[in-house]
Amino acid sequence: MSAAAPPDAGELIFGTLGPRLAALAADIAAAADVAALARLAPHIREVGAGLVAGDAGAGLATRVVTELNDRLVRRVIAVVERDHRLPAAAWCWLAFGSEGRSEQTFATDQDNGLIFSAAGPAEAQAMRQLFQPFAQAANAALAACGFPLCAGDIMAGNPAWCLSAEEWRQRFATWIRTPDPQALLNTTIFFDFRPIHGAAALADDLRRSLLGLTAANDAFIRMMAANALTVAPPLGLLGDIVAGGDAPGSVDLKKQGARLFVDAARIFALASGSDPVGTVARLRAAVAAGKLAAAEAAAAAQAFACIQRLRLELQAAALAAGAAPGNLARPDALDDFAVRLLKEALKQARRLQQNMKFAFHVDA
Repeated sequence: MSAAAPPDAGELIFGTLGPRLAALAADIAAAADVAALARLAPHIREVGAGLVAGDAGAGLATRVVTELNDRLVRRVIAVVERDHRLPAAAWCWLAFGSEGRSEQTFATDQDNGLIFSAAGPAEAQAMRQLFQPFAQAANAALAACGFPLCAGDIMAGNPAWCLSAEEWRQRFATWIRTPDPQALLNTTIFFDFRPIHGAAALADDLRRSLLGLTAANDAFIRMMAANALTVAPPLGLLGDIVAGGDAPGSVDLKKQGARLFVDAARIFALASGSDPVGTVARLRAAVAAGKLAAAEAAAAAQAFACIQRLRLELQAAALAAGAAPGNLARPDALDDFAVRLLKEALKQARRLQQNMKFAFHVDA
């Protein structure tokens, strides 16, 4: 008897996984404490792995995983909030990085912050001291739910990232006006923010302020583009994949693959004042702004999805084997078709970088 064919994406989403998604979302909403949420968290990865196994596209799989993670994070924050007396001020929990872009894979840690309303520096400092115990407890609770603490301490529990709306605006303005190497590194994380829980209007206002600063600063955009171009696709002179770097024989699909598309799309968005935060949405917005040809944007979006799909497949396989999910791929361990797809995707990343170099007049 032949093995049953795996369900396709439609069957998984609207059939097998449809009721499960609804049930999981309901369980998350009803969870009474962090321990209950920690027991539910692994099911999110299981759902994501099921989508990958069912041939769902990378965009859909990452959106579903991100949406379920968002629900979990919001519930964690609400549960933790009950045990803390917070100031009577508007505040919002922010997600940065891949969570901010709604592009989370199975290998993710915490990148978050907090924004609150304050009348001035003295009030901001007083409120920060009141928000800190809550934010630190929320970070610890998220870690208990399988979201590792950020190695770089980019978390709301760090006073540096628990700021008033005006402090966040000043922080962004400083990075833009004096873009040293650390400031440029910060832009790759903090400029991809999204409100998760609380007064979303604070995040929306901050987004408008940020775009107003970047769209009017050509020098900053050129520096961002030049910095992004320092990371090239791992391709040799003949277009073959060059494995190596930090892990001999491997390619880091995040740092040497997906990041190239993410960085370029971010720069196009900041230059044109476009609201979207997701990479594909930013590429489409670049077309609307006249910064990128439609065919080039479509090809870049497909190449980005190809790399994301490979990341998800490798991470799902690692989870199934009881290993920690990562982003390293060994080309010699991939089948010929996967190698050809990866090679073409990396070539498209190179084309996107060339388009960015031309659009923003980068000499390097």
